[in-house]
Amino acid sequence: MEACLDRHRVHGEHLHAYKHLDAEGALAGARRADETIAQGGNVGAFHGIPISVKDLYGVNGLPTFAGTPRQLPASWSTDAWLVARLRSLGAIPVGKTHMVELAFGAVGTNPHWGTPWNPWDEDVQRIPGGSSCGAGVSLWEGSALLALGSDTGGSIRIPASMTGTVGHKPTWGRWSVDGVVPLSHTLDSVGPLTRSVADAVYFFGSVDPAWGDSAAFLRQASATEASSIRIVRPQCLIWDDCQSDIKAVLESALDEVEAAGMPRGAIDGSLLDRAYEQYMRVSIARPECRAFLERELPGWIDILHPTVGKRLEGAVLLDDPTYLAALDEHRRFKSLADGLFTDGAILALPTAIITPPSVAEVSDLDRYMETNGAALRPTCCGNMLGLCAVTIPVGLDDAGMPVGLQLVAAAGEDEALLAAALKVEQVLGIPRVRIGSPPGLSESVPAP
Repeated sequence: MEACLDRHRVHGEHLHAYKHLDAEGALAGARRADETIAQGGNVGAFHGIPISVKDLYGVNGLPTFAGTPRQLPASWSTDAWLVARLRSLGAIPVGKTHMVELAFGAVGTNPHWGTPWNPWDEDVQRIPGGSSCGAGVSLWEGSALLALGSDTGGSIRIPASMTGTVGHKPTWGRWSVDGVVPLSHTLDSVGPLTRSVADAVYFFGSVDPAWGDSAAFLRQASATEASSIRIVRPQCLIWDDCQSDIKAVLESALDEVEAAGMPRGAIDGSLLDRAYEQYMRVSIARPECRAFLERELPGWIDILHPTVGKRLEGAVLLDDPTYLAALDEHRRFKSLADGLFTDGAILALPTAIITPPSVAEVSDLDRYMETNGAALRPTCCGNMLGLCAVTIPVGLDDAGMPVGLQLVAAAGEDEALLAAALKVEQVLGIPRVRIGSPPGLSESVPAP
């Protein structure tokens, strides 16, 4: 823990990953963990492991702002379900990471508290991706070995891809969102950003109520034969509109995976494009977020930055026919999703189709909205269709920024998805081997 806090002291001011760092509490937790070991007590799967927590999760005794300019009521300062689950396994929260205001944005900027610095460009502050914008940065900083995020349209996968980390969006409803400030109760999922797929597999096996045994799930995932994993490339606009240098990196990685014995194929992916269009055209998140604010945090809309506040002001009510029709379309899309996964196929998509632009560039509202739409393009269709997905760093683009390969599986198939991702990582190498480390941080990050 002292080593992790030392890394924050060296890099924290520049990287700006945290809204609130609880160094005193983290050290106290580490001392208690030492005492438990010394006394021969029971230790859990995450005993003494430092974790960062997105600032919409409740954490005992720590303030929650959810990216807004005002601290939320004390009821949001008690452990969320996933935090409590990890704490019961011995994990120690180090602090709360920065996020987009109310998680309503994929770019990763926050005009109230400042934007974390994407560590892959030392000279230009590029966006880290959102809305879990501090999560991946905290992993490269080395102040946390696991980061908790949330995903409504891509908010785990987008920052994981743009910062060169692994991000897993579990199937919607698999894990409780109790104690997490909601953006959309219809679409929100909670999950991890990790430093490797192996870590994500370990995390899943530890916290998932159906498992609760990291070793057993690791054994099962590791035993999966490469020849049993069929990776298919959907023919869709997501691939067509992907930046050419990013596409080249992804295609090269898929060639390596195929050469290692994982069969490849192609399918019609037009359903993914239609799901994206529906997600962007008729928002489910806006009405649900507005209703939450009016019910639980009256007056909050008035203090939000216009980038978020203006969009929420115009949201319809939950009894509006437009919103009810959007829910019907969401259910209809989910009912069609199984057609993408014949014979247990795993879909291969880009996680981000653009190089992260500079923070200065997206200060222009039109450019911000353009970037937000591009960032959501490859990911929000998974939320609209109710799928599970994981992003893996597989290379660097022409600007030296990380490229993420997104693997997507049918609803409820998280085990098969993570097993496939683990096999891909075993072929390509863990992120620190595959893509290296951000400039200036290679000596500050312990090996996974």
